[in-house]
Amino acid sequence: MMSVSTFSVYDMIKRNGVLFPNNTAVVEGGKSLTFSEFLIQVNSVAATLSNYGVTSGQSVAVLSMNRVEYLLLYGAASAIGAVLVPLNWRLSNDEISYILKDSEAKILFFDSSQSEKAHALTLPAENGTSNFTGVMVNFDQTPIGKPSDSSISNFTPFFHQPNDLFTLIYTAAVAGKPRGAALSHNNIIASNLQTCLTMNIGQKETYLNMLPLFHITGMNLSLAVMQMGGKNVIIEKFNAKEALARIEREKVTIMASFPPILANLMEEQDKAHYDISSLKNTVGIDAPDTIRKFTEKTSSRFWILYGQSETSGFVTLSDALDCLGSAGRQCGISNMAIVDENDNILPCSQSGEIAVRGPLVFQGFWKRGSDDYDTSTIRNGWHHTGDVGHVDDNGYLWFEGRKPEKELIKPGGENVYPAEVESVILEHSDIEQTSVIGVPDPKFGEGVKAVCVKKAGSNLTAKELIEFVGSRIARYKKPGYVEFVDTLPKNSDGSIDRKKVKELYGK
Repeated sequence: MMSVSTFSVYDMIKRNGVLFPNNTAVVEGGKSLTFSEFLIQVNSVAATLSNYGVTSGQSVAVLSMNRVEYLLLYGAASAIGAVLVPLNWRLSNDEISYILKDSEAKILFFDSSQSEKAHALTLPAENGTSNFTGVMVNFDQTPIGKPSDSSISNFTPFFHQPNDLFTLIYTAAVAGKPRGAALSHNNIIASNLQTCLTMNIGQKETYLNMLPLFHITGMNLSLAVMQMGGKNVIIEKFNAKEALARIEREKVTIMASFPPILANLMEEQDKAHYDISSLKNTVGIDAPDTIRKFTEKTSSRFWILYGQSETSGFVTLSDALDCLGSAGRQCGISNMAIVDENDNILPCSQSGEIAVRGPLVFQGFWKRGSDDYDTSTIRNGWHHTGDVGHVDDNGYLWFEGRKPEKELIKPGGENVYPAEVESVILEHSDIEQTSVIGVPDPKFGEGVKAVCVKKAGSNLTAKELIEFVGSRIARYKKPGYVEFVDTLPKNSDGSIDRKKVKELYGK
């Protein structure tokens, strides 16, 4: 039976085309699209996907810098019931190849900056297995979104059910391989509305789209502003000069930031003095001193947050200056609790695992070749984040790190899982044992450090090991720091005592 309770991303785009037809939806470089033009191009791309043989439930992958085609594919995939798989272009070929296979992507869209990487994906892997064999489309050689009468007439929108998937965002490489967080249309729409309600986002907003559109925060804010009828201003990737120039020229009102974006913006602003008085809201994470300096230099509020891909974005979101150093207060439709090992809810100020439930919580992790999802993090009515923290008497969350078995390092807002880095380090013939930990980093907030035991007689240097790791996985995951030691502390069962490693070598 068809559901009458669903509202998809495509429904949102179609609504805007009717209600705000002449308002600017997207600006990129010297080009702009109104909402009516954007809808027409989304329909055209949807027809193109159908012509390539993509059907409902199948995956469409994107490997590209930020550009208008990314947003068109957000809408077009929704229009035909396909599932969007945004790819982090900083990943290695092996990592991207794994995601394409795991998601069962039927088509890969890419831009010219990723052309070499994209074509390498079609070559046989080292173990002789075949690599990506689906359709490949270069945006710059085969433009998409240019409507034709035949393509529009051949397109019929897909009728969604409430929990139909919108996207797979690959994250959580706890065991060494990334998993696709399955987010439904309901998840995304609820996230959009919560963000807009919390921050009072309306039709007159202009969002500077400089965070990668493969990132949940970039996706969340671009779609939230679009849902309210606001304008997206797209730049390829963060560049301080270009960002400030765009804020001045387009009268940007909202942007997002992870270290070291704020520091770079303030440094450039001190040199050139752009007019950025239009900027009213900045969303993200940074050091308390950096946040304070930024808000003093600008008219922007800084909204501090806690969230995951698995929670469709923000669980907490509040003015950082209200409680500087905290991770904010929970949003309107995010139910958050601090629980012990038996899922008992703990009182204020007591530390435990951060647990979340509500309409933003994902459907589970994608299970290749199966119709259901891995819901191992969802127990007793809660999504278990793997993060540790406490809530104070005023309702502010204080983040304390990851559970030891789910250790996570976040350099510049990216997720790096120690187990993944450790597995690569152990592939080096000169390494006996290793433990990868997060350490303070002056530029990115947190850095990756490898503490290693070398095999007897090895002359391996830290630089050689760093380059070895960087050649096999995304370079942002490679250690920035390496320390060689004679032994690593162990637990009673013989496993490496990660907590003790952090105490000894984590400064």
